[in-house]
Order: sequence, then structure tokens, then C-alpha cells
Amino acid sequence: MERLKVYSLLPLVVAAVACGGGEQPKAIVITNPLDAERHELVAVPYGEFTAAFGADSLFRVVNAESGAEIPYQLETKGTPSPQNILLYVSVPASGDITLAVEGSAPAPVAAGTFARYVPERYDDFAWENDVVAFRMYGKALEGRPDDAQGIDLWSKRTTDLVVDKWYAHGDYHTDHGEGMDYYSVGMTLGAGDIAPLVGKEVVYSKHYRGHNVLDNGPLRTTFQLDYEPWQVGGKTVSVSKRYTLDVGSQLNRVEVTYTVDGDGELPVAIGVSRRAQAGQLLHEGNNGMFGYWEPTDDKHGTTGVGVVLADGPSEQLIEQPTQYLTVLTAHDGEPIVYYNGGAWDRAGKITSANDWFAYLRTVKNRLASPLQVEIK
Repeated sequence: MERLKVYSLLPLVVAAVACGGGEQPKAIVITNPLDAERHELVAVPYGEFTAAFGADSLFRVVNAESGAEIPYQLETKGTPSPQNILLYVSVPASGDITLAVEGSAPAPVAAGTFARYVPERYDDFAWENDVVAFRMYGKALEGRPDDAQGIDLWSKRTTDLVVDKWYAHGDYHTDHGEGMDYYSVGMTLGAGDIAPLVGKEVVYSKHYRGHNVLDNGPLRTTFQLDYEPWQVGGKTVSVSKRYTLDVGSQLNRVEVTYTVDGDGELPVAIGVSRRAQAGQLLHEGNNGMFGYWEPTDDKHGTTGVGVVLADGPSEQLIEQPTQYLTVLTAHDGEPIVYYNGGAWDRAGKITSANDWFAYLRTVKNRLASPLQVEIK
């Protein structure tokens, strides 16, 4: 199965050339408005890029000052042609970088994100990046004693991609040095899935019915899961969920669109599995953030799970015996955008509740103050 698409070998309409008439060649300037160094993907619209830098079959992007090459991916969003050029950049606190585009072959970019349908394991759909992995349960699991509902979180302590390897050996509930799946989902929303509410009760759908991978690395993976209609409090409801996972990120970007008959409004909840022992909570409803640092498992360590809303506050937090629910209202045809994911202390990067809650706040701050990209 193909994981790495070497876009630089395709006949792209892009290259860096000096402008005629003695003008200076154009450059990409990326500015960081926050007082903290950032390492993340930025998107440059493909049409703007080609208009600025001419035409050729090969190109590479470099830091104009240091000469260091910048990894990139052409993002198609499921269309036949590129929509954006994704650049993985490091930008200093309250500073900027200038990127030049050269008409030569780029270095290969190792696959750092991946997703696939897993028919050999009850129609799972699994995805990962270099720091975390997830799966959603499929149709073939319905009705079985081991059926479960929400998003499953796999704990990794390697930057290697492991989905294919772990499914091949089947023993992913044991840590063989790369991590494991010890997260318990059961009949909850797991690590940040979403579902309608009637009163304070979750009305689960059946498992997803359709899947479509729109981009599959090396720096960003995006896919869509679609669900058949079901009844919620006398209304017919259906939903489509689009997940985007970038290299280096502990969180997915989730775009959820409900179709709702009747008045077109629907109470929904984003849920996180709750453990029997006490954990540590971060709940800032007005800021659209919820974090849970689970009680430590003596055998397996500690997992943090979190949810960050892209826009607006959550309406309330409902504490149930098996899960925490962050409540908001869905409107017919209007996307809800939020971020969900987790971290494992044994990966060595985020090792405490303070670390995890600080990470969630950092994500929120970055959403409020994105990197600014200009072609000059």
C-alpha cells in the first residue's frame, strides 16, 4: 500500500524563477504573532504559489537565510489537482522567516501521517502520525460482545508509523517497545467523538458506513467518514465527519456536519471516557477547552485526553459515571469544528497533567493567532 506520494516527480506547474526586467524573485514570508516558537504546517494556496513562482516540473523550498530545506506536501482535498502547498516550518517567537523557491529536485519527505480502512479487523478505520494513533470502529463489529462506540486512542512511544505493523501481528494490547492500545472505550464517546443528546442521554449512531481518504501524507492526512440516518428524539439525523491529522500534532482537527430534519437544531455532546478512580480535569467552557489527565494505570502509565473547540464556548459539562460530555448545539448543514486527541506519559514528551493542559492551551492560542503567510 502506497504511503508516500513523491509529488516532486509529477508534472507540476511550479518552480522558482527570478522575475524578468531586473526584479527580485518573490519569496514567502511567514510571521509568528505569538511569543513562543512554533513548529507546524502552513498552507499556501496552489494558484497563488504558481502565479508567483512560474512553471517547471520540479521545485524545492528553502529557508532564505540558512538554506535549510523545508518539507512540503501538495494537498488535494480529494480533488484531481493540488489545492494548497503545505509547508512544515519552524518560526521563532514574535519573529518571521523568509522562504525561497528553487527550481531543483527536493529531498524525499518521509511519511509522517497515514490512514486506512482495515477490513481484516471488523471494518476498523485507523489513522496516525508520528506521535499518536486512533481508530474508529466499523460495521462488522456491531452486535459483537466486544462492540464499542467512540474513538479509540493508541499510545505510541515511537515516531515510526505502526498501524500496519500492529494490525499485522495483532498483539497491539501489549507494549513491545513502540507503545500499545490500552485505552478503554466501551459504550462511550472515547477520545473525543461526538453524538446527539436527548436530555442528558447520548443517542449513538450505528458505526460509519462510508470512508474516503482525501489526502494521505506525508505531512497531513485527511479522510471522511459518513453515517446512515438514524432517529434522535423524533428527528431524522445523519452526519459526516472529516478528520485532519498533521505531523507532530497530538490532536485531530474534526469537522462535523449534521443533517437534521424539522427545526434543524440538535443538542450534541463531545465525549471523553471517564475512569473509576479520580483523575485531573481542566474545564474552561467559556474558552471551549476540556482536558482530562486520567488516573495512572500501574502497568501502562497515564493517558491525557482533550477537546478544544475552534470557535465559541461549550454550553455545559455533564459528568456521567462513564464519561464527561461537553455540550453544544448543532445546526442543519453548518459544520462544527473542534480538535480532539491525547498523549501518553511513557512517550516522554508530555508527562503530567500540567504538561497536557498547557499543550491544550497552546493549541487554543495558536488557533486564535495563526501564522501569517505572505508572498512578497
